[in-house]
Amino acid sequence: MTRPAQHVLPRWRGFNLLEMFGADSGGDWREDDFRWIADWGFDFVRLPCCYRLWVEGDDALNLREPALAKLDRAVDLGGRHGLHVCLNLHRAPGYCVNRQLAEPWNLWKDAEALEAFCFHWTTLARRYSTVPSSRLSFNLVNEPAACDERTMSRGDHERVMRAAVAAVRRIDAGRLVILDGVTWGNEPCPELADLPNVAQSCRGYLPLQVSHCGAAWVNGQDWPAPTWPGKMVDGRYWDRAALEAHYRPWVELARRGFGVHCGECGAFHRTPHDVVLAWLRDVLEVLAAGGIGFALWNFRGPFGVLDSHRADVAYEDFHGHKLDRKLLELLRESALRCARI
Repeated sequence: MTRPAQHVLPRWRGFNLLEMFGADSGGDWREDDFRWIADWGFDFVRLPCCYRLWVEGDDALNLREPALAKLDRAVDLGGRHGLHVCLNLHRAPGYCVNRQLAEPWNLWKDAEALEAFCFHWTTLARRYSTVPSSRLSFNLVNEPAACDERTMSRGDHERVMRAAVAAVRRIDAGRLVILDGVTWGNEPCPELADLPNVAQSCRGYLPLQVSHCGAAWVNGQDWPAPTWPGKMVDGRYWDRAALEAHYRPWVELARRGFGVHCGECGAFHRTPHDVVLAWLRDVLEVLAAGGIGFALWNFRGPFGVLDSHRADVAYEDFHGHKLDRKLLELLRESALRCARI
């Protein structure tokens, strides 16, 4: 059997857990989530976090220990249930893909933002220096945007990522670091492929008319319900071959011996369920063919297997939650396929 392109990382498969995702999040992790994820045969959780949860007011360098202790609990729960934990700054000093809050700096241009960014990652590197990389990785910042000279050039992105990786390495030389691709995780960064023990993360959201139909934050409320395969609002016909073309640069990066993982994938609950299942099967099979693992966004909620509030699903009761059994079994099937490769 030919070795799949991505063979550097374990072929992780799992979910994003959102208990510290937003500036108003409580950090109340549920051990049942970790237990159920492991019981269903998955091995990975990604924790997208907002750094403002653990700073005092607007002082990005003044940390609140009780909030960091909540993060400790998630890392411990992952270890307790045999799940790799990927710690991600969804909101970092100077950058966030969502518009919940305005950042006072630009991470990609402002020295103060880069100083704070490195400070947070060195703090976390020191805090978790005894936790091995087999259990914990650092995903530095969620979904850097498309590159332009005004807000973030490709050179700006490379400079910031190299500085942050170096800051982590000064504390913890062996920590596995994961970098999201630019253009919101859709384009790999081969210019960073020389960094040792550094992997990259792609996304499983294209085409957006399938993954984000009805979603207000991408102005998808007026998009018609998609079919799969089919012609999308961007005028392009999307099918499995189009997905294979999209992921080809990621597979080529992996063939160079660079670790690749898909840190987020999935579809919002307004997309017809049969379309979600058909499209996601193709996405996961294309990823699996390259040896690339995945993490569904999210576990509980509008993209998830629990309590998604889809109108066209016959839910199964699961410990008081509404379980989308068909979506779960598709993910489990892909997880097993990925594990066999």
